[in-house]
Amino acid sequence: MYVAVAALSVPEANKDKYIEAAEFMANWSMDHGALEVMEAWEFEVPDGKTTDFRKAVAAPEGEKIVTGWVIWPDKETFDKANEAMMKGEGFEDYSMGNPPFDGSRLIYGGFEPLLTKGRNERGNG
Repeated sequence: MYVAVAALSVPEANKDKYIEAAEFMANWSMDHGALEVMEAWEFEVPDGKTTDFRKAVAAPEGEKIVTGWVIWPDKETFDKANEAMMKGEGFEDYSMGNPPFDGSRLIYGGFEPLLTKGRNERGNG
């Protein structure tokens, strides 16, 4: 199992546009082999003394924190999907224009699970 994780901030006024873009990307990811996609909109994100989500993505006033992940069966599947994305495959009919957030402040990375419990326990081992 391989998990692609992201954190970003979105202007609160762009929530509906973000949901549309997230839905497109979730469908695209599933079509390219993803097992699960999760997007989560800020509900309670406290300010920290040293660091926090808001500081991590340099979120200005009026933006909400969004975090999410895509679970892939393995890194090879992710790499193939990422290559297809870089080539623009499947984006021919994508008409969202500019993204509803500042992509320069997006944080992302790939992770190998150390432990899972609950519905994704199949990834242990």
